[in-house]
Amino acid sequence: MRLHVADHPLIDHKLSVLRDEKTPSAVFRQLVDELVTLLAYEATRDVRTEEINIQTPVAATTGRHLAEPRPIVVPILRAGLGMLEGMTRLLPTAEVGFLGMKRNEDTLEVETYANRLPDDLSGRQCFVVDPMLATGHTLVAAINYLLERGARDVTAICLIAAPEGLATLEAAVGDRADVTVVTAARDERLNEHAYIVPGLGDAGDRLYGIVD
Repeated sequence: MRLHVADHPLIDHKLSVLRDEKTPSAVFRQLVDELVTLLAYEATRDVRTEEINIQTPVAATTGRHLAEPRPIVVPILRAGLGMLEGMTRLLPTAEVGFLGMKRNEDTLEVETYANRLPDDLSGRQCFVVDPMLATGHTLVAAINYLLERGARDVTAICLIAAPEGLATLEAAVGDRADVTVVTAARDERLNEHAYIVPGLGDAGDRLYGIVD
């Protein structure tokens, strides 16, 4: 597994505003969208392309476009939806799949309540988006879904990541696939409630409000 912590002053600035507890939901949503686009630029450096012939107004030349099969973006519901537009803005031809997952706050186990993915992901570059990589259990479950369908090239894009979650993910994936994590920050640790420290709170609640 590879870890890429994006290093850019705009990323640092936007993440600092996201962390601030006084940032309202409307601003939080806008900044998540902007931050994801910056992270997506880093995450797609190795996206596969192929050569094409094109005609400019001046002369014939060669260029490149995204190769088939098209990449697939997989937001983990619900918080991952706040990252979807930022990804598809950069990859407008990508397909979109959905995984609905939530963490049981008592057991910390992952519960899956929705699954909308192609049956065969062989040869597809998969981009999983989820704001928080905390314990790592949700991302492990999501990546396992993709691997079961034949994916072997998976990039996870997270706003922040905890070292415990990164270790859990690395141990779970092993050598089964080529997995990369792209994040804006590797935070200090998890607290006793499995929240990232210093973190930014519950990303889903801050994006959409508290829904019981």
